[in-house]
Amino acid sequence: MPPKGWHSRGYLPHLDVPGLLQSITFHLEDSLPKAVMKEILAATEPGDPERLRCIERWLDAGHGECWLRRPEIGTLVQDALLHFDGERYRMLAWVLMPNHVHCLIETSDGHALGDVVQSWKSFTAKQANRLLGRFGTFWERDYFDRYIRDDRHLAAVVRYIERNPVKAGLVARAEDWPFGSARLRGLSR
Repeated sequence: MPPKGWHSRGYLPHLDVPGLLQSITFHLEDSLPKAVMKEILAATEPGDPERLRCIERWLDAGHGECWLRRPEIGTLVQDALLHFDGERYRMLAWVLMPNHVHCLIETSDGHALGDVVQSWKSFTAKQANRLLGRFGTFWERDYFDRYIRDDRHLAAVVRYIERNPVKAGLVARAEDWPFGSARLRGLSR
């Protein structure tokens, strides 16, 4: 199947082009209530940077069950993100926050962005629900993606992803957060 290019699965636009560097955010089903999302979408236009800022502020506030804070769930999700690194995509940066995930990848030929994200979410939802002894929806259905425009944008996105736990007040140094690329690189950005 050829890459989809620009497309939508509902209310969010997505870009699927092999070799493109993309920042991806997806979150737990209960971390951004439908009413809040509806309000944000009504108050902002598609493509408006304020839309994403509003969503990120809400997610960073730590609403919902925050299942990713639990070590066994965080480890499960982090391992799933890294499982096909170098095969289906190249993982450049990532962080698991208590209720959402940020990552920066370059997809490989033959592996659509939507399929990569779906594989992460499907596998981890089933395993996390089993570990938690629960049933039902784990992840929100859709995800946010944004392509990287240039080297300056790339550096800013890596910095944002790796420093997100610091910005949210979870740790003093990025490398102290247990689920992210900053810790594995030993960086403090």
